[in-house]
Amino acid sequence: MLLGAIADDMTGATDLALMLSKSGMTTVQVIGAGSVSAAPPEAEAVVVAMKSRTNPPDEAVAMSLQALAALRDRGVEQVLFKYCSTFDSTDQGNIGPVADALLDALDAPIAIACPAFPDAARTIFQGHLFVGDRLLSESGMRDHPLTPMTDPDLVRVLGRQSMNSVGLVDLATVRAGADAIRDRLNELAGMGVRLAIVDAVANVDLRAIGEACRDAVLITGGSGVAMGLPENFRRTGRISAVGVVVPPDVRGPGAILSGSCSQATNGQVARYRAAGFPAFQLDPVALADGPAHLSGCLDWLAGLDGSAPCLIHATAAPGQVATAQQRLGRNRAGEIVEQAMARLATALVEQGVRRLVVAGGETSGAVVDALGVKALRIGPEIAPGVPWTETSGDGSRLALALKSGNFGGPDFFTEAFAALP
Repeated sequence: MLLGAIADDMTGATDLALMLSKSGMTTVQVIGAGSVSAAPPEAEAVVVAMKSRTNPPDEAVAMSLQALAALRDRGVEQVLFKYCSTFDSTDQGNIGPVADALLDALDAPIAIACPAFPDAARTIFQGHLFVGDRLLSESGMRDHPLTPMTDPDLVRVLGRQSMNSVGLVDLATVRAGADAIRDRLNELAGMGVRLAIVDAVANVDLRAIGEACRDAVLITGGSGVAMGLPENFRRTGRISAVGVVVPPDVRGPGAILSGSCSQATNGQVARYRAAGFPAFQLDPVALADGPAHLSGCLDWLAGLDGSAPCLIHATAAPGQVATAQQRLGRNRAGEIVEQAMARLATALVEQGVRRLVVAGGETSGAVVDALGVKALRIGPEIAPGVPWTETSGDGSRLALALKSGNFGGPDFFTEAFAALP
């Protein structure tokens, strides 16, 4: 195994697996550390999908170290800790603690931290993260229900989480090329810095960063930073394939489960509903009051004719989300929605649904767990960072599109089903 990745949520793992597959690496996504041993021997890259992004730091660290141990048992040469391109993590979050733990476990002198993904309009300049032309703190991420991001300075954010010193590799250095990046990282390491935010505003920057990380035992960042990693193995003759993806050969009815409350997903839900497709909105407060609300949704599902993919969503505007969180508490509101989505996913598959779009990292994790999925084959890209996948192993064969809440255009839901044969 050349590259092993530890991803802190389901959609991020799929995003990364797509990036590696497109770059020519034979890639398998597995669900949880316990499934690493089942990855086929021909896998050049294995992405371990976890559900740890919003867990307490000690839990996230334990899960990540378990995944690292499983990857090392398979002889992994390089490790990538993957988190969201919007650096989803409060000051009490776990990006810093997990990075610290992996640095120590691998005895790495320094690791980069680069969540940039220009194809999805996530860029870093002078250590500040931008979403489109706005600072992260001025984007929809400021209202994220679980990980609101109000500080765009990643050096500052990571510095508040990590026990290690955090430095910066600025854009001028990145543009000077891989050798200059390596020199700056060595300089920072000599100063006792162990984590370094790296600027990137275009794909050419990510490729240079990837080349600079040729000999790094640990890399941290978003899926974009993986853009330049396969070429390092190709230069030394370790891989030779050109990325080819095959659509899932799965026929049957479709459905959409949306738990994300991002601006992007709110727009996608509104567009799908406006087109007249069948839709049902879940209310976290009503779900908490008793089984009637979920039973009503299941009855609604049973009455559909299956002629068009239905949409079930807890997606709501920030004001509605805030009201539910005030009534139930932030964590409890999220847990209630995840439990409902897990139950609904099971019911949909029992009713014959075989093509399922899931919006939101937490929702995707709950759905995949409920369906008992252990591994995914990566299929074609629907939008930057979002592929169709096909389940492998025992159980019903399903086509799954696991979408990060922030990804995709307004018509993502209809485009997703149009991309299948």
